Amino acid sequence: MRTIYDGGAVLSAETSAPAPAHPTARPRLPLPWVWAGALFLLYAAVAVRRHQLLRTTGYDLGIFEQAIRAYSQLSAPVVPLRGEGFNLLGDHFHPALVVFAPLYRLWPSPLCLLVAQSALLALTVVPLARWALRVLGRRAAHVVALGYGASWGIASAAAFDFHEVVLAVPLLAFALEALGRQRWRHAVASAAPLLLIKEDLGLTLAAIGAYVAWKGPRRLGVTTAAAGLLGSLIEIKLLLPAFNPGGSYAHGGNLGEGAHGSLLATLAFAPLDALRPDIKAMTLVLVFAPSALLALRSPLALLAVPTLGWRMLSQNGFHWGTAFHYSAVLMPIVFAGLIDALAQWRRNDHPLGPRHVRASLATVLAVTVVLLPSFPLAQLLHRATWSTTAHVGAARALLARIPDGATVAASNRLAPQLTSRCEVVIFPTFPIGGRLYRYRVKRLPAPTAEWIIHDRRAPDAWPYPTGHWPYSLGRQQAELVSARREHGYRVVAVRDGVTLLRRS
Repeated sequence: MRTIYDGGAVLSAETSAPAPAHPTARPRLPLPWVWAGALFLLYAAVAVRRHQLLRTTGYDLGIFEQAIRAYSQLSAPVVPLRGEGFNLLGDHFHPALVVFAPLYRLWPSPLCLLVAQSALLALTVVPLARWALRVLGRRAAHVVALGYGASWGIASAAAFDFHEVVLAVPLLAFALEALGRQRWRHAVASAAPLLLIKEDLGLTLAAIGAYVAWKGPRRLGVTTAAAGLLGSLIEIKLLLPAFNPGGSYAHGGNLGEGAHGSLLATLAFAPLDALRPDIKAMTLVLVFAPSALLALRSPLALLAVPTLGWRMLSQNGFHWGTAFHYSAVLMPIVFAGLIDALAQWRRNDHPLGPRHVRASLATVLAVTVVLLPSFPLAQLLHRATWSTTAHVGAARALLARIPDGATVAASNRLAPQLTSRCEVVIFPTFPIGGRLYRYRVKRLPAPTAEWIIHDRRAPDAWPYPTGHWPYSLGRQQAELVSARREHGYRVVAVRDGVTLLRRS
Protein backbone atom coordinates (compact mmCIF):
# COMPACT_ATOMS: atom_id res chain seq x y z
CA MET A 1 0.00 0.00 0.00
CA ARG A 2 1.47 3.36 -1.04
CA THR A 3 1.61 6.09 1.58
CA ILE A 4 1.49 9.84 1.20
CA TYR A 5 2.12 12.70 3.57
CA ASP A 6 -0.33 15.22 4.89
CA GLY A 7 0.77 17.65 7.58
CA GLY A 8 3.46 15.24 8.71
CA ALA A 9 0.99 12.41 9.44
CA VAL A 10 1.17 9.21 7.49
CA LEU A 11 -2.00 8.63 5.48
CA SER A 12 -3.24 5.50 3.84
CA ALA A 13 -3.69 5.87 0.09
CA GLU A 14 -6.92 3.88 0.34
CA THR A 15 -8.60 5.49 3.35
CA SER A 16 -6.82 8.89 3.53
CA ALA A 17 -7.29 8.68 7.30
CA PRO A 18 -4.57 9.63 9.77
CA ALA A 19 -2.64 6.76 11.27
CA PRO A 20 -3.83 6.23 14.86
CA ALA A 21 -1.67 7.82 17.47
CA HIS A 22 -0.39 5.86 20.45
CA PRO A 23 -2.96 6.27 23.23
CA THR A 24 -0.33 7.43 25.74
CA ALA A 25 1.65 9.64 23.34
CA ARG A 26 2.05 13.25 24.42
CA PRO A 27 1.06 15.90 21.86
CA ARG A 28 4.09 17.46 20.25
CA LEU A 29 4.54 21.16 19.64
CA PRO A 30 3.90 22.04 15.97
CA LEU A 31 7.20 21.76 14.12
CA PRO A 32 6.97 25.16 12.38
CA TRP A 33 6.48 27.02 15.65
CA VAL A 34 9.38 25.22 17.32
CA TRP A 35 11.61 26.41 14.49
CA ALA A 36 10.18 29.92 14.73
CA GLY A 37 11.03 30.07 18.43
CA ALA A 38 14.56 28.82 17.91
CA LEU A 39 15.23 31.21 15.02
CA PHE A 40 13.84 34.13 17.01
CA LEU A 41 16.34 33.50 19.79
CA LEU A 42 19.14 33.21 17.23
CA TYR A 43 18.31 36.43 15.39
CA ALA A 44 17.63 38.38 18.57
CA ALA A 45 20.97 37.30 20.06
CA VAL A 46 22.84 38.57 16.98
CA ALA A 47 20.91 41.84 16.76
CA VAL A 48 20.97 42.73 20.45
CA ARG A 49 24.63 41.88 20.86
CA ARG A 50 25.57 44.00 17.83
CA HIS A 51 23.79 46.95 19.41
CA GLN A 52 25.52 46.42 22.74
CA LEU A 53 28.88 46.41 20.93
CA LEU A 54 28.12 49.74 19.16
CA ARG A 55 27.85 48.08 15.74
CA THR A 56 24.42 49.46 14.93
CA THR A 57 24.18 52.85 13.24
CA GLY A 58 22.23 56.07 13.08
CA TYR A 59 21.84 55.18 9.42
CA ASP A 60 19.54 53.14 9.64
CA LEU A 61 18.47 52.02 13.13
CA GLY A 62 18.47 55.55 14.52
CA ILE A 63 16.46 56.89 11.59
CA PHE A 64 13.72 54.28 11.95
CA GLU A 65 13.63 54.68 15.71
CA GLN A 66 13.10 58.43 15.38
CA ALA A 67 10.24 57.81 12.93
CA ILE A 68 8.54 55.18 15.11
CA ARG A 69 9.10 57.26 18.22
CA ALA A 70 7.22 60.08 16.47
CA TYR A 71 4.40 57.70 15.51
CA SER A 72 4.17 56.53 19.12
CA GLN A 73 3.65 60.18 20.13
CA LEU A 74 0.91 60.54 17.46
CA SER A 75 3.14 62.81 15.37
CA ALA A 76 4.34 62.80 11.76
CA PRO A 77 7.54 60.73 11.25
CA VAL A 78 9.92 63.70 11.25
CA VAL A 79 13.50 62.45 11.52
CA PRO A 80 16.24 64.89 12.63
CA LEU A 81 18.93 62.43 11.55
CA ARG A 82 17.85 63.04 7.95
CA GLY A 83 17.68 66.80 8.30
CA GLU A 84 15.69 69.52 9.98
CA GLY A 85 11.96 68.85 9.53
CA PHE A 86 12.58 65.86 7.25
CA ASN A 87 9.47 63.65 6.98
CA LEU A 88 10.64 60.09 6.43
CA LEU A 89 7.65 59.39 4.18
CA GLY A 90 9.52 61.52 1.65
CA ASP A 91 12.36 58.97 1.56
CA HIS A 92 10.49 55.66 1.20
CA PHE A 93 6.74 55.14 1.42
CA HIS A 94 6.28 52.97 4.50
CA PRO A 95 3.25 54.09 6.54
CA ALA A 96 2.96 50.47 7.75
CA LEU A 97 5.73 51.31 10.25
CA VAL A 98 2.99 52.73 12.46
CA VAL A 99 2.20 49.15 13.58
CA PHE A 100 5.35 49.25 15.73
CA ALA A 101 4.25 52.40 17.56
CA PRO A 102 2.17 50.74 20.33
CA LEU A 103 4.98 48.30 21.12
CA TYR A 104 7.53 51.11 21.12
CA ARG A 105 5.31 53.15 23.43
CA LEU A 106 5.53 50.29 25.94
CA TRP A 107 9.26 49.72 25.40
CA PRO A 108 10.93 52.92 24.10
CA SER A 109 14.26 51.49 23.09
CA PRO A 110 16.11 50.55 19.91
CA LEU A 111 16.14 47.02 21.29
CA CYS A 112 12.36 47.01 20.88
CA LEU A 113 12.76 47.37 17.11
CA LEU A 114 15.58 44.84 16.88
CA VAL A 115 13.63 42.23 18.83
CA ALA A 116 10.46 42.89 16.81
CA GLN A 117 12.42 42.49 13.60
CA SER A 118 13.86 39.20 14.85
CA ALA A 119 10.36 37.94 15.64
CA LEU A 120 9.02 38.83 12.20
CA LEU A 121 11.91 37.19 10.38
CA ALA A 122 11.47 34.06 12.49
CA LEU A 123 7.71 34.03 11.93
CA THR A 124 8.31 33.60 8.21
CA VAL A 125 9.44 30.02 8.75
CA VAL A 126 5.94 29.01 9.90
CA PRO A 127 4.13 29.02 6.53
CA LEU A 128 7.16 27.67 4.69
CA ALA A 129 7.76 24.77 7.08
CA ARG A 130 4.02 24.08 7.31
CA TRP A 131 3.76 23.83 3.54
CA ALA A 132 6.81 21.56 3.33
CA LEU A 133 5.42 19.41 6.13
CA ARG A 134 2.14 19.00 4.28
CA VAL A 135 3.51 18.07 0.85
CA LEU A 136 6.98 16.63 1.55
CA GLY A 137 7.00 15.26 5.10
CA ARG A 138 8.70 15.97 8.39
CA ARG A 139 12.34 15.56 7.37
CA ALA A 140 11.90 17.88 4.41
CA ALA A 141 10.21 20.44 6.64
CA HIS A 142 13.24 20.44 8.95
CA VAL A 143 15.59 21.00 6.00
CA VAL A 144 13.46 23.83 4.63
CA ALA A 145 13.25 25.48 8.06
CA LEU A 146 17.00 25.25 8.60
CA GLY A 147 17.79 26.36 5.05
CA TYR A 148 15.54 29.40 5.28
CA GLY A 149 16.56 30.26 8.84
CA ALA A 150 20.27 30.16 8.05
CA SER A 151 20.01 31.64 4.54
CA TRP A 152 22.36 34.53 3.90
CA GLY A 153 19.59 36.92 2.86
CA ILE A 154 17.84 36.55 6.20
CA ALA A 155 21.08 36.52 8.19
CA SER A 156 22.22 39.77 6.55
CA ALA A 157 18.92 41.47 7.40
CA ALA A 158 18.84 40.18 10.98
CA ALA A 159 22.34 41.55 11.58
CA PHE A 160 21.95 44.97 9.98
CA ASP A 161 19.98 47.46 12.05
CA PHE A 162 16.22 47.68 11.37
CA HIS A 163 14.28 48.17 8.12
CA GLU A 164 10.71 48.44 6.96
CA VAL A 165 10.96 45.44 4.60
CA VAL A 166 10.92 43.14 7.61
CA LEU A 167 7.14 43.56 7.55
CA ALA A 168 7.03 42.25 3.98
CA VAL A 169 8.95 39.02 4.62
CA PRO A 170 6.27 37.10 6.58
CA LEU A 171 3.47 38.54 4.43
CA LEU A 172 5.17 37.19 1.33
CA ALA A 173 5.68 33.79 2.95
CA PHE A 174 2.00 33.46 3.86
CA ALA A 175 1.01 34.62 0.37
CA LEU A 176 3.35 32.07 -1.23
CA GLU A 177 1.97 29.23 0.89
CA ALA A 178 -1.53 30.23 -0.22
CA LEU A 179 -0.42 30.26 -3.86
CA GLY A 180 1.01 26.77 -3.41
CA ARG A 181 -2.34 25.58 -2.04
CA GLN A 182 -4.24 27.48 -4.78
CA ARG A 183 -6.01 29.59 -2.20
CA TRP A 184 -5.98 32.60 -4.46
CA ARG A 185 -7.96 35.06 -2.35
CA HIS A 186 -5.89 34.30 0.73
CA ALA A 187 -2.73 34.91 -1.29
CA VAL A 188 -3.94 38.29 -2.52
CA ALA A 189 -5.15 39.30 0.96
CA SER A 190 -1.74 38.43 2.47
CA ALA A 191 0.15 40.32 -0.22
CA ALA A 192 -2.02 43.45 -0.45
CA PRO A 193 -0.37 45.26 2.54
CA LEU A 194 2.93 45.26 0.61
CA LEU A 195 1.79 48.56 -0.91
CA LEU A 196 2.10 50.20 2.52
CA ILE A 197 5.56 48.84 3.29
CA LYS A 198 7.74 50.17 0.46
CA GLU A 199 7.06 51.73 -2.90
CA ASP A 200 8.76 49.06 -5.01
CA LEU A 201 6.80 46.22 -3.39
CA GLY A 202 3.76 47.18 -5.45
CA LEU A 203 5.66 45.57 -8.33
CA THR A 204 5.93 42.35 -6.33
CA LEU A 205 2.19 42.53 -5.66
CA ALA A 206 1.68 42.96 -9.41
CA ALA A 207 3.81 39.86 -10.03
CA ILE A 208 1.66 37.89 -7.59
CA GLY A 209 -1.42 39.13 -9.44
CA ALA A 210 0.05 37.99 -12.75
CA TYR A 211 0.73 34.55 -11.26
CA VAL A 212 -2.86 34.32 -10.00
CA ALA A 213 -4.16 35.34 -13.43
CA TRP A 214 -2.00 32.63 -15.01
CA LYS A 215 -2.78 29.80 -12.62
CA GLY A 216 -6.11 30.78 -11.06
CA PRO A 217 -9.02 33.19 -11.45
CA ARG A 218 -8.07 35.63 -14.19
CA ARG A 219 -10.17 38.57 -13.02
CA LEU A 220 -8.74 38.47 -9.49
CA GLY A 221 -5.22 38.22 -10.86
CA VAL A 222 -5.55 41.06 -13.34
CA THR A 223 -7.17 43.30 -10.72
CA THR A 224 -4.35 42.56 -8.26
CA ALA A 225 -1.66 43.19 -10.86
CA ALA A 226 -3.24 46.49 -11.85
CA ALA A 227 -3.55 47.56 -8.20
CA GLY A 228 0.10 46.79 -7.58
CA LEU A 229 1.35 48.73 -10.60
CA LEU A 230 -0.96 51.68 -10.00
CA GLY A 231 -0.10 51.75 -6.29
CA SER A 232 3.65 51.94 -6.94
CA LEU A 233 3.12 54.57 -9.62
CA ILE A 234 1.05 56.79 -7.31
CA GLU A 235 3.54 56.43 -4.48
CA ILE A 236 6.59 57.24 -6.63
CA LYS A 237 5.05 60.00 -8.74
CA LEU A 238 2.72 61.69 -6.24
CA LEU A 239 3.04 60.71 -2.58
CA LEU A 240 6.81 60.55 -2.12
CA PRO A 241 7.47 63.89 -3.90
CA ALA A 242 4.71 65.48 -1.79
CA PHE A 243 6.50 64.52 1.44
CA ASN A 244 10.06 65.05 0.21
CA PRO A 245 11.63 68.49 0.90
CA GLY A 246 13.07 68.50 -2.62
CA GLY A 247 9.68 67.83 -4.21
CA SER A 248 10.90 64.74 -6.07
CA TYR A 249 11.45 61.02 -5.60
CA ALA A 250 14.60 60.85 -3.52
CA HIS A 251 15.90 57.66 -5.13
CA GLY A 252 14.99 58.39 -8.72
CA GLY A 253 18.61 59.22 -9.46
CA ASN A 254 19.54 55.57 -8.87
CA LEU A 255 18.04 54.67 -12.25
CA GLY A 256 20.32 56.36 -14.75
CA GLU A 257 20.39 56.29 -18.51
CA GLY A 258 21.31 52.97 -20.04
CA ALA A 259 19.86 51.03 -17.13
CA HIS A 260 17.80 48.77 -19.38
CA GLY A 261 20.84 47.82 -21.38
CA SER A 262 22.75 47.16 -18.18
CA LEU A 263 20.08 44.74 -16.97
CA LEU A 264 19.87 42.93 -20.30
CA ALA A 265 23.63 42.57 -20.43
CA THR A 266 23.69 41.27 -16.88
CA LEU A 267 21.07 38.63 -17.63
CA ALA A 268 22.55 37.68 -21.00
CA PHE A 269 26.07 37.18 -19.71
CA ALA A 270 25.25 35.91 -16.22
CA PRO A 271 26.52 32.36 -16.99
CA LEU A 272 29.87 33.78 -18.13
CA ASP A 273 30.05 36.45 -15.46
CA ALA A 274 29.58 33.78 -12.81
CA LEU A 275 33.07 32.58 -13.75
CA ARG A 276 34.60 35.91 -12.77
CA PRO A 277 34.06 38.12 -9.74
CA ASP A 278 31.28 40.29 -11.18
CA ILE A 279 29.15 41.36 -8.24
CA LYS A 280 25.80 41.43 -10.05
CA ALA A 281 26.17 38.01 -11.63
CA MET A 282 27.37 36.48 -8.38
CA THR A 283 24.41 37.96 -6.53
CA LEU A 284 21.99 36.47 -9.07
CA VAL A 285 23.55 33.06 -8.46
CA LEU A 286 23.76 33.43 -4.69
CA VAL A 287 20.11 34.46 -4.37
CA PHE A 288 19.01 31.01 -5.52
CA ALA A 289 21.99 29.11 -4.10
CA PRO A 290 20.29 28.32 -0.74
CA SER A 291 17.80 26.18 -2.69
CA ALA A 292 20.65 24.50 -4.61
CA LEU A 293 19.20 26.43 -7.60
CA LEU A 294 16.15 24.13 -7.55
CA ALA A 295 13.83 27.10 -6.95
CA LEU A 296 14.43 28.02 -10.59
CA ARG A 297 12.41 24.94 -11.58
CA SER A 298 9.27 26.56 -10.15
CA PRO A 299 7.31 29.41 -11.75
CA LEU A 300 7.15 30.96 -8.28
CA ALA A 301 10.75 32.04 -8.83
CA LEU A 302 9.43 34.66 -11.27
CA LEU A 303 8.12 36.61 -8.28
CA ALA A 304 11.74 37.55 -7.53
CA VAL A 305 12.07 39.44 -10.84
CA PRO A 306 10.74 42.85 -9.63
CA THR A 307 13.16 43.08 -6.70
CA LEU A 308 16.11 41.70 -8.64
CA GLY A 309 15.22 43.96 -11.55
CA TRP A 310 15.38 47.28 -9.70
CA ARG A 311 18.49 46.21 -7.84
CA MET A 312 20.39 45.31 -11.01
CA LEU A 313 19.17 48.51 -12.72
CA SER A 314 20.22 50.71 -9.81
CA GLN A 315 23.29 52.90 -10.06
CA ASN A 316 23.86 52.46 -6.30
CA GLY A 317 26.49 49.79 -5.81
CA PHE A 318 25.10 48.85 -2.40
CA HIS A 319 22.09 47.32 -4.16
CA TRP A 320 24.15 44.85 -6.19
CA GLY A 321 25.74 42.69 -3.52
CA THR A 322 24.78 40.35 -0.69
CA ALA A 323 25.17 42.73 2.25
CA PHE A 324 22.48 44.62 4.16
CA HIS A 325 18.74 43.86 4.01
CA TYR A 326 18.04 43.95 0.28
CA SER A 327 17.72 40.19 -0.21
CA ALA A 328 15.43 39.46 2.75
CA VAL A 329 12.23 39.62 0.67
CA LEU A 330 13.75 37.19 -1.84
CA MET A 331 14.39 34.34 0.58
CA PRO A 332 10.71 33.33 1.07
CA ILE A 333 10.34 33.26 -2.72
CA VAL A 334 13.42 31.06 -3.09
CA PHE A 335 12.26 28.52 -0.53
CA ALA A 336 8.68 28.56 -1.80
CA GLY A 337 10.10 27.74 -5.22
CA LEU A 338 12.11 24.90 -3.69
CA ILE A 339 9.05 23.40 -2.00
CA ASP A 340 6.98 23.73 -5.16
CA ALA A 341 9.68 22.13 -7.33
CA LEU A 342 10.09 19.14 -4.99
CA ALA A 343 6.33 18.75 -4.62
CA GLN A 344 6.03 18.49 -8.41
CA TRP A 345 8.29 15.45 -8.36
CA ARG A 346 6.05 13.82 -5.79
CA ARG A 347 2.85 14.71 -7.61
CA ASN A 348 4.15 13.28 -10.87
CA ASP A 349 4.60 9.92 -9.14
CA HIS A 350 7.88 9.37 -10.96
CA PRO A 351 9.60 6.17 -9.82
CA LEU A 352 12.76 8.14 -9.06
CA GLY A 353 10.84 11.02 -7.48
CA PRO A 354 11.50 10.13 -3.80
CA ARG A 355 15.18 9.57 -4.55
CA HIS A 356 15.43 12.94 -6.33
CA VAL A 357 13.73 14.65 -3.39
CA ARG A 358 16.10 13.10 -0.86
CA ALA A 359 19.16 13.97 -2.94
CA SER A 360 17.93 17.53 -3.43
CA LEU A 361 17.31 18.05 0.27
CA ALA A 362 20.77 16.72 1.06
CA THR A 363 22.25 19.21 -1.40
CA VAL A 364 20.27 22.08 0.16
CA LEU A 365 21.56 21.07 3.56
CA ALA A 366 25.14 20.95 2.28
CA VAL A 367 24.87 24.40 0.67
CA THR A 368 23.48 25.79 3.93
CA VAL A 369 26.43 24.46 5.88
CA VAL A 370 28.95 25.76 3.33
CA LEU A 371 27.51 29.29 3.16
CA LEU A 372 26.81 29.75 6.86
CA PRO A 373 30.35 30.74 8.00
CA SER A 374 30.51 33.56 5.43
CA PHE A 375 27.50 35.44 6.76
CA PRO A 376 26.51 37.18 10.01
CA LEU A 377 24.95 34.32 11.99
CA ALA A 378 28.43 32.90 12.38
CA GLN A 379 29.23 35.91 14.59
CA LEU A 380 27.65 34.04 17.48
CA LEU A 381 30.60 31.64 17.41
CA HIS A 382 33.20 34.41 17.58
CA ARG A 383 34.74 35.12 20.96
CA ALA A 384 34.73 38.87 20.24
CA THR A 385 30.93 38.84 20.06
CA TRP A 386 30.68 37.92 23.72
CA SER A 387 33.35 40.22 25.14
CA THR A 388 33.08 43.96 25.74
CA THR A 389 36.17 45.94 24.81
CA ALA A 390 37.61 48.87 26.74
CA HIS A 391 36.60 51.11 23.84
CA VAL A 392 32.95 50.10 24.10
CA GLY A 393 33.04 50.59 27.86
CA ALA A 394 34.56 54.06 27.48
CA ALA A 395 31.97 55.08 24.90
CA ARG A 396 29.09 53.90 27.07
CA ALA A 397 30.46 55.78 30.07
CA LEU A 398 30.54 59.04 28.11
CA LEU A 399 27.11 58.42 26.57
CA ALA A 400 25.71 58.06 30.08
CA ARG A 401 26.84 61.61 30.92
CA ILE A 402 24.46 63.09 28.32
CA PRO A 403 21.14 63.93 30.02
CA ASP A 404 17.75 62.82 28.71
CA GLY A 405 16.08 65.28 26.36
CA ALA A 406 19.34 66.88 25.25
CA THR A 407 20.14 67.75 21.63
CA VAL A 408 23.19 65.79 20.48
CA ALA A 409 25.37 65.59 17.39
CA ALA A 410 26.81 62.07 17.45
CA SER A 411 28.99 59.82 15.34
CA ASN A 412 27.02 57.37 13.25
CA ARG A 413 27.64 54.36 15.49
CA LEU A 414 26.90 56.31 18.66
CA ALA A 415 23.66 57.87 17.42
CA PRO A 416 21.32 54.85 17.99
CA GLN A 417 22.53 54.65 21.58
CA LEU A 418 20.80 58.00 22.18
CA THR A 419 17.79 58.21 19.86
CA SER A 420 15.35 56.81 22.43
CA ARG A 421 16.01 59.64 24.90
CA CYS A 422 17.58 62.56 23.03
CA GLU A 423 17.15 64.53 19.81
CA VAL A 424 20.04 63.33 17.70
CA VAL A 425 21.69 64.39 14.46
CA ILE A 426 24.77 62.94 12.80
CA PHE A 427 28.02 64.75 13.52
CA PRO A 428 28.89 66.88 11.68
CA THR A 429 25.37 68.05 10.88
CA PHE A 430 24.56 68.61 7.24
CA PRO A 431 21.72 69.93 5.07
CA ILE A 432 19.93 67.28 3.03
CA GLY A 433 17.34 67.40 0.30
CA GLY A 434 16.80 63.68 -0.09
CA ARG A 435 19.90 63.02 -2.23
CA LEU A 436 22.74 62.40 0.20
CA TYR A 437 25.13 60.88 -2.37
CA ARG A 438 24.86 63.74 -4.85
CA TYR A 439 24.65 66.64 -2.43
CA ARG A 440 27.55 69.06 -2.24
CA VAL A 441 28.07 72.03 0.05
CA LYS A 442 30.93 74.49 0.28
CA ARG A 443 30.80 74.65 4.05
CA LEU A 444 29.07 72.62 6.73
CA PRO A 445 26.71 74.63 8.94
CA ALA A 446 27.75 75.57 12.45
CA PRO A 447 26.78 72.92 15.02
CA THR A 448 23.80 73.92 17.18
CA ALA A 449 23.43 70.83 19.39
CA GLU A 450 24.03 71.13 23.12
CA TRP A 451 26.35 68.14 23.08
CA ILE A 452 28.77 66.56 20.61
CA ILE A 453 30.06 63.02 20.99
CA HIS A 454 32.50 61.76 18.41
CA ASP A 455 34.30 58.45 17.97
CA ARG A 456 37.49 58.79 15.95
CA ARG A 457 37.94 55.01 16.06
CA ALA A 458 34.76 54.38 14.08
CA PRO A 459 35.47 51.79 11.36
CA ASP A 460 33.95 53.89 8.57
CA ALA A 461 32.67 57.34 7.69
CA TRP A 462 29.17 56.27 6.69
CA PRO A 463 26.92 58.08 5.85
CA TYR A 464 29.76 60.26 4.60
CA PRO A 465 31.45 58.17 1.88
CA THR A 466 35.23 58.19 2.13
CA GLY A 467 36.78 60.43 -0.51
CA HIS A 468 33.68 62.59 -0.99
CA TRP A 469 34.57 65.99 0.46
CA PRO A 470 33.55 67.07 3.05
CA TYR A 471 32.33 63.75 4.44
CA SER A 472 35.57 61.97 5.36
CA LEU A 473 36.58 61.06 8.88
CA GLY A 474 39.42 63.53 8.62
CA ARG A 475 36.95 66.27 7.86
CA GLN A 476 34.90 65.23 10.86
CA GLN A 477 37.98 65.62 13.02
CA ALA A 478 38.54 69.09 11.57
CA GLU A 479 34.94 70.02 12.35
CA LEU A 480 35.46 68.80 15.92
CA VAL A 481 38.39 71.17 16.35
CA SER A 482 36.37 73.95 14.74
CA ALA A 483 33.51 73.38 17.20
CA ARG A 484 35.91 74.01 20.06
CA ARG A 485 37.66 77.04 18.62
CA GLU A 486 34.83 78.84 16.81
CA HIS A 487 31.51 77.72 18.30
CA GLY A 488 32.07 77.74 22.05
CA TYR A 489 32.22 74.02 22.86
CA ARG A 490 34.38 72.75 25.68
CA VAL A 491 35.78 69.26 26.06
CA VAL A 492 34.04 67.40 28.87
CA ALA A 493 36.01 64.17 28.56
CA VAL A 494 38.16 62.15 26.16
CA ARG A 495 38.41 58.39 26.64
CA ASP A 496 39.87 55.79 24.28
CA GLY A 497 39.24 57.85 21.14
CA VAL A 498 35.76 59.05 22.13
CA THR A 499 35.40 62.80 22.67
CA LEU A 500 32.50 64.41 24.53
CA LEU A 501 31.94 68.15 24.17
CA ARG A 502 29.32 70.55 25.54
CA ARG A 503 28.37 74.01 24.38
CA SER A 504 29.49 76.57 26.95
